[in-house]
Amino acid sequence: MIKKFWNHLSRRRQREFYLLIILMVIGAFAEVVSIGMVLPFLGVLTAPEQVYHHELIKPFVQILELTEPRQLILPLTILFVIVTILASMIRLTLLYVMTKLSYVTGSDISVNAYRRTLYQEYETHVSRNSSEIINGIISKTNSAIGVVQATLTLITSVVLLVGIMSALFFVNIKIAFSAFIGFGLFYLWIVNYTKGRLKENSQIIADQSTQMIKSLQEGLSGIRDVLIDGSQEFYCNVYRDADMSLRRASGNNSFINSSPRYIIEAAGMSLIAIFAYTMAQQEGMDAAIPVLGALALGAQRLLPVLQQIYGSYSSVKGLKSSFQDVLELLDQPLPEYVLKTEINQKIIPITFKNKISINNLSFRYNQDAPWILKNVNLKLNKGMRIGFIGVTGSGKSTLIDIIMGLLPATNGNLTIDEKLITNENKASWQAHIAHVPQNIYLSDSTIEENIAFGIAKELIDHQRVKKAAQQAQIAELIEQWKDGYQTFVGERGVRLSGGQRQRIGIARALYKQADVLIFDEATSALDNETEQAVMDAIEGLDKELTILIIAHRLTTLKGCDKIVKLGKNNTINILSYKEVLKLNDTK
Repeated sequence: MIKKFWNHLSRRRQREFYLLIILMVIGAFAEVVSIGMVLPFLGVLTAPEQVYHHELIKPFVQILELTEPRQLILPLTILFVIVTILASMIRLTLLYVMTKLSYVTGSDISVNAYRRTLYQEYETHVSRNSSEIINGIISKTNSAIGVVQATLTLITSVVLLVGIMSALFFVNIKIAFSAFIGFGLFYLWIVNYTKGRLKENSQIIADQSTQMIKSLQEGLSGIRDVLIDGSQEFYCNVYRDADMSLRRASGNNSFINSSPRYIIEAAGMSLIAIFAYTMAQQEGMDAAIPVLGALALGAQRLLPVLQQIYGSYSSVKGLKSSFQDVLELLDQPLPEYVLKTEINQKIIPITFKNKISINNLSFRYNQDAPWILKNVNLKLNKGMRIGFIGVTGSGKSTLIDIIMGLLPATNGNLTIDEKLITNENKASWQAHIAHVPQNIYLSDSTIEENIAFGIAKELIDHQRVKKAAQQAQIAELIEQWKDGYQTFVGERGVRLSGGQRQRIGIARALYKQADVLIFDEATSALDNETEQAVMDAIEGLDKELTILIIAHRLTTLKGCDKIVKLGKNNTINILSYKEVLKLNDTK
């Protein structure tokens, strides 16, 4: 998993991690020096003569021109303080760099997961639960940060452990070896004992965090029905059950992470006390104090490091399922045209001068599903106004989705001026298209930002916004409001009526200045008079525009050059508006 994660990091982040490892080695060396300095420092306090005549100290004595043993106390005290401060500064720097790097890496993967998700095929999006995706991008990437931090802490602790044990082996090899083996075996037993529980809790955390998001989305998105039906307690109970399970599993993991520390600390201090008594009896206190001081400092550093290694391991195990979900989002492939834009190749619209052709096209969602469209053949000339009608389930919206390049044909193909539309060039075809759906999505921002949807605020063409609003028959209404085009519409446009939202959606499509406009029940929320005004405005647009309209009301299709009627048994008829009226009258 870590290897897969590493491959998703940018070159810059990978270089930063390499530099961090170098800093870890420096930190381990500082630990060795700081522990090693304890021995001569305590030795000079208790037996300065022995230290003064030690072979390793003689060059130091000669440089400082010291004449008696007690003169060593001040310089060794100063040196000990300096080494201790430097070691602390290195540890603090290591903590800062490690924390910052883990969080910026978390941001990188969250953005990357979101980006890859947005670029997935339309059929992938409609087959997913949005709660799972949102949870993966927001909450579970935080878990990924936890895994990154735990892994870095684990590596740092292992490097520090090697350094500390090297210093302790230098002080007293028997005691150091005994302590390492004893504590190591204890932690190995704990790891083996808790791995099953950590795995189970990991899955609970991954599943229930998604359930919490799902409960919130469903309760808040359907708030009108929740209020009318009085079903608040139902959603509260669903949320409570998920929240309680998640927090219980998280609490269990937290206890498993921390609990060994208290046992080890008691065992470590008891062990040092036993060693102190034994050495005092055998070698005397003067000889024992420097060694015990070094061992005590080493143990004080060693025990937290061992606990960090275990805690990091258990954190990684506890977050493994969530981390795996994030990796699945990161593993989503990017389309070919996106990879080209990453190397500064702009999307160039495909040539469209003559016609859209649908050739022997059939579609179904999977092999077990019924055919929605079968053997469809259509020629739609550029500049035509084409209507689509048919009973519910006849495949109108599916056919339009295929024309827009959102769904791939199961059989047959779509061509533009005889050029086949494929995954590689569909973005170049979609550059021609503006779409107005039945249910308009509005962001919680201004009217202007919703019309120029997806455009940075500083890049919006204000005159173009006004022109699009005029064409959509909503400019006069907007200009009556106090803040005009800067009026906030509320979440999902809640402060606007259905008709107002629909007209902003139409203005959005017109702002794009595409040469293929597609209206999918786009005027269904408008009253007859407003609909007629909008359709008259659309009719007055450039004759080079190709307009495709799905509608239930026949009056919407009055200005169409031809109307495609889809029947139940995959039948298709091409009719004029008069023929449709006559057919409707006979019913």
